[in-house]
Amino acid sequence: MFQSLIATTATWFTLPVRLALGLIFIAHGAQKVFGVWGGPGWAKFTAGGAPFGFMRPAWLWMGMAALAELVGGVLVLLGLLTRAGAFFLAVTMLIAMVGVHWSGGFFLSNRGIEYTVALLGMSLALLMVGGGRLSVDERLQAPPRRRW
Repeated sequence: MFQSLIATTATWFTLPVRLALGLIFIAHGAQKVFGVWGGPGWAKFTAGGAPFGFMRPAWLWMGMAALAELVGGVLVLLGLLTRAGAFFLAVTMLIAMVGVHWSGGFFLSNRGIEYTVALLGMSLALLMVGGGRLSVDERLQAPPRRRW
């Protein structure tokens, strides 16, 4: 099971995707969890309503979304358990897309789904191929070298 989580393709394409996606989600997660960069912080964010009525208690779901963004962003940035981090981010973006941004249409200027589609696509790409080159996953799956 662990080997499946760290499995990765030996490609460089994932590096810029991981760095961009990780930084975006760490920043957004830090706004929600710590209240930095003009963000609401944990208490205010978890006090808000959840996107769907069946998500009860709302504070639990909102807290999971905030932590998924922060922790998922860190995992993706480092390339550590990249597939798990990308899964957290993809699920969060899918829920945000359908539950929050769908009514705004496509374009971001109307609070539409444009940005969430891009982030979801990047997350799904990493979910498919793993962390790639210069990831902790790549280092963990490499066989240990003998020093004799």
